[in-house]
Amino acid sequence: MHRNQAPSMTRRHPPPSAVAPPATTSRSLRILLVRDPHEADPLNVETIRAGLAQAGFTEVQTVDADLRLPDTITASQPDLVIIASESAARDTIEHVCVSTQHAPRPIVLFTDNDDAQRIKAALSAGITAYIVDGLRAERVKTVLDVAYARFQLDQQLRAELDATKLKLAERKTVERAKGLLMQARGISEDEAFKRLRSMAMERGIRLVDAAQRVIDVMA
Repeated sequence: MHRNQAPSMTRRHPPPSAVAPPATTSRSLRILLVRDPHEADPLNVETIRAGLAQAGFTEVQTVDADLRLPDTITASQPDLVIIASESAARDTIEHVCVSTQHAPRPIVLFTDNDDAQRIKAALSAGITAYIVDGLRAERVKTVLDVAYARFQLDQQLRAELDATKLKLAERKTVERAKGLLMQARGISEDEAFKRLRSMAMERGIRLVDAAQRVIDVMA
């Protein structure tokens, strides 16, 4: 995969000798940089911080993936989470993903571990972008932009899927109510629908709610 795609894998390059002036960003993102507490020297934390500064990200908080992480996320309300983990430790990944499950956010993982099973497990757990072997500081903004865009697209697709499932469930409820009315009253499908619609209009409720009331009484 290309380094500017998410999920993506990159190869390590030495950090630049000098940090360039911050780039212009479209909005100020609050970023939480999570270290693996079980690693003595978490992968590229300072390099990542330097890249964030170079890219113009100023609201960066660095924390450990420990029991206080959920409270930290609640308090800081980050727009994006970055994990620095040399081993791509499963516990660290799960801790971060679980901590953000009720308020999903883009999660970018920087790691040295390119094991295919680890990559698959991380993406399944909720990681947005999996970056292998570090990243040049000047590429940080591109990776984060792509990760954020992919996250927004995923959220849109999920919302559309949920809406489709809801419509299907509501349609099944209406169809069941019509069937009960047809059987109990000896009326046609059109007449059953008209009665449901009239009931909904008279009571100021949705058609599906009227259908559910019929089911509750007649089923």
